[in-house]
Amino acid sequence: MPFVTLDGQALHYIDQGTGPAVLLAGSYLWDQTMWAPQIAALSQHYRVIALDLWGHGESGPLPDGTTSLDDIARQALALLDHLDIDRVTFAGLSVGGMWGVRLALSAPQRLNGLVLMDTYVGVEPEPTRQYYFSLFKQIEDTGVISPQLLDIVVPIFFRPGIDPQSALYQDFRSKLAALPPQRLRESIVPMGRITFGRDDVLPRLGELDAANTLVMCGDQDKPRPPSEAREMAGLIGCASVLVPEAGHISNLENPEFVTEALLKFLAERN
Repeated sequence: MPFVTLDGQALHYIDQGTGPAVLLAGSYLWDQTMWAPQIAALSQHYRVIALDLWGHGESGPLPDGTTSLDDIARQALALLDHLDIDRVTFAGLSVGGMWGVRLALSAPQRLNGLVLMDTYVGVEPEPTRQYYFSLFKQIEDTGVISPQLLDIVVPIFFRPGIDPQSALYQDFRSKLAALPPQRLRESIVPMGRITFGRDDVLPRLGELDAANTLVMCGDQDKPRPPSEAREMAGLIGCASVLVPEAGHISNLENPEFVTEALLKFLAERN
């Protein structure tokens, strides 16, 4: 499995297929395997790169000095340089979209297109930020995501009607329950604070290339509701699409719809 050392730590990524490059960036608490349905389809026509966020999947711990989403964007550009990829179409879900916008603003010449999924680049509403930070404190203090916390955290990612006994739901819950204390304290909690303590880049959305940007959102996404997607699409001046029967991890709750939308977007730009 390929790794690259960035800021002193090993970042894990997959690199599959040939053709124009696509970079997939996933949600907090998920690794690159969340993109499995899209990787399988897209890699038939494109070179697909998907990375594991620091402390997630096979990646090493959060590097010293990584304190903002701008740092994550800079590290992703370093990955593209390492792979000799000049231009890429970027699709980011949740925190992947948050730092993806920062990548697009800092290096617009590197992007053929930008897909923002179930994400929001304004500041986190203060009550929500305080709530999430209180959860992080519990995890930090105990070194575990307790069953009680799992009952709170896991449902956030899915549409309200999902079967909690489904493989998708149970596999995610099991992965979170198995996270070791050191990884939680060194990487997962700090990465959460970076994510939910982010600064506001809504005022800069007008700088993005509207013709080559798409906003997508699960129609039942609770943490990043469709109203936020509409707000961002309006500020960008770009198209927006609701993913039917989907919550926050819309690409896994309705993979066929999302894959088709991504293939259409890519075909128009490559």
